[in-house]
Amino acid sequence: MRHATGFIALAAALIGLAWAEPVRGGTAPRPEAPAIVAARAPDADRVPAPTVEPVRAATAGPDRDGRAAPTAGPADGIGAERVASAAGRASAVGSERAAPAPVVLHVASTFPGAMALVGQGGLRLAGKVARATGGELLLTFHEPGQLAPAADAVKAVARGDIDAAWAGAGWFADEDSAFNMFSSVPFGPGIGEYMGWMYNGGGLALAREMFHARGIHNLPCAVIPPEASGWFRREITSLNELRGLRMRFFGLGAKVMEKLGVTTQQIPPGEILQALKAGTLDATEFSLPLMDKPFGFDQVAKYYYFPGWHQQATFFDLYIAKAAWDRLSDRHRAVVELACGDLIRETIAEGEAAQGAVLKEMQARGVQLKRWPPEILVALDETWDEVVEEEMTRNPNFRRVYGSYARFRSTYAVWRHLGYLQ
Repeated sequence: MRHATGFIALAAALIGLAWAEPVRGGTAPRPEAPAIVAARAPDADRVPAPTVEPVRAATAGPDRDGRAAPTAGPADGIGAERVASAAGRASAVGSERAAPAPVVLHVASTFPGAMALVGQGGLRLAGKVARATGGELLLTFHEPGQLAPAADAVKAVARGDIDAAWAGAGWFADEDSAFNMFSSVPFGPGIGEYMGWMYNGGGLALAREMFHARGIHNLPCAVIPPEASGWFRREITSLNELRGLRMRFFGLGAKVMEKLGVTTQQIPPGEILQALKAGTLDATEFSLPLMDKPFGFDQVAKYYYFPGWHQQATFFDLYIAKAAWDRLSDRHRAVVELACGDLIRETIAEGEAAQGAVLKEMQARGVQLKRWPPEILVALDETWDEVVEEEMTRNPNFRRVYGSYARFRSTYAVWRHLGYLQ
């Protein structure tokens, strides 16, 4: 009888361990299964939610206003066979020691978790890291606004307010315009050439130098194909028709538009449609068709222009406080780097595969797909050259980064001309 009673007590204890929640800075058992935590914001479900693997319960912590964040629920019950087997093993070796608490990094996202490619990419990254570490390292994904305002997530990491951010370097560019170069470049390279400069041409080394100086370790974790050029309420037949427009625009491309008489704003994606409906914006660009579609910009603006001359390829990064990155074990750092590389593959492939079908669906809804005429593209390119000269004159960092980029492109041009169909 004593043996039976002990067996029952031990089984109950194991069940308690299996359901224990990871805590930060304390002692807790390691989860049996990877945990992906998505702290949802009230307006985050505007697009279909991503599919993620079921996970064990784990807390995401309170949001900025002190409200308790939603938690991911259990995947399933614990079968009697698993309990009995675990109890048998524990009985054979005596009382089992609790594993160390998992390392938890709270990640403030600029993009809603349900957003195609980049929002869902943040959740996928968390899942990959949790799975590969067996739950030892958890990236807790927080919706925009829960830990920091969407546009200020990277700044919050630099201030030391939060562990990490999921965003793009362009969202940090008001600190230094050269940060834009690590996100997207007007009339810039395609994905292959951009990655070539970033990883083998000095781009990432320059980015790391600049981010490390601000207490941030940056990891490129996603790349998407060319974006659209923008949504307009009417057809644009000349550059003069752009003058006076109020338009949401991102990065260095906004400087080009401003020289052409456009008043630009860089506002988070969740605020764009409301601004269009309110009349505080006349036009907008956001991303590529797959990511634009759920926002319903065509409710207000039916003319959809291409190509996205301002963003032919765009990087998105995980930004971790440098001190927190340095505290991670070498194995955990390697897992994050490998997971980022895997996510880059996924975002490129999915981004390229999805656009054609989305554009056909848009056409069926009455969206007018337009391509800028050559003379407008030439004028935009010439204006970009003016912006480059101005930025290099006013900002030594921009001159240094752009110089590295331009030298790489000059050398690469021979290969681009000979190796690719024109």
